[in-house]
Amino acid sequence: MTQSLSALIWDVDGTLADTERDGHRVAFNEAFAEAGLDWHWSEERYAGLLAVTGGKERIRYFLQQDAPTFEPPEDMDAFVADLHARKTARFAAMLAEGRIPLRPGVERLLQEARSSGVRLAIATTTSPANVEGLLRANLGEAAIGWFQVIGAGDVVPDKKPAPDIYHHVLEGLDLSPAECLAIEDSGHGIAAARGAGIGTVVTVNGYTADEDFTGALAVLDHLGEPGQPCRTLRGEGPDQGLVTLGWLQALHERCAAQS
Repeated sequence: MTQSLSALIWDVDGTLADTERDGHRVAFNEAFAEAGLDWHWSEERYAGLLAVTGGKERIRYFLQQDAPTFEPPEDMDAFVADLHARKTARFAAMLAEGRIPLRPGVERLLQEARSSGVRLAIATTTSPANVEGLLRANLGEAAIGWFQVIGAGDVVPDKKPAPDIYHHVLEGLDLSPAECLAIEDSGHGIAAARGAGIGTVVTVNGYTADEDFTGALAVLDHLGEPGQPCRTLRGEGPDQGLVTLGWLQALHERCAAQS
């Protein structure tokens, strides 16, 4: 018997919103300046740093690769944590100022899922504060409660592409992978979701368009809005360029029947 679609599990950065280039990158640079560091992550360099999942991990990688003359402080963990906390505060301010909107079709699909009784969850490497700030700024305080599970930050030891965050969310939902679909934007993201056995729809962004999306049920440029249809980059796309709950349910059923 085919399992019905019970939950949509969302990535955040690059999926719910285009947060990377004009959000996190800018916040990192502001945090560096605030800390008296002369580091600057250009758009091009940040694209390469996105291969490393997690903000604190990204700082450490940058130090290893780009700052060989930097003299590390005695407490490196505290130094990195402080920089990341400064960055999180700057990013939160950007969210509060309404500078980071949701991507096309996100609010529409969230509302459709809610009205149809399909549960919502989040699986991300970004911090809980960033998730809540993004939701609050774009959808209001109550939207935080729309998501039954928010798997975020350091709640699991290994970040994407490891599947740990998805296992954590599935446990919180008390659902099997066959009852869920994931919505992701990156190669690391789909590797994590597929590693947990979850069918995945990818909506690419400018940083991820050329990544490996092997195993995706469909690859689109976004979820689509009336008058702003999405483009199908791989797989079978939705009618009229709109990702609807009905289309996702049909996709889920076809995936289950073939597995």
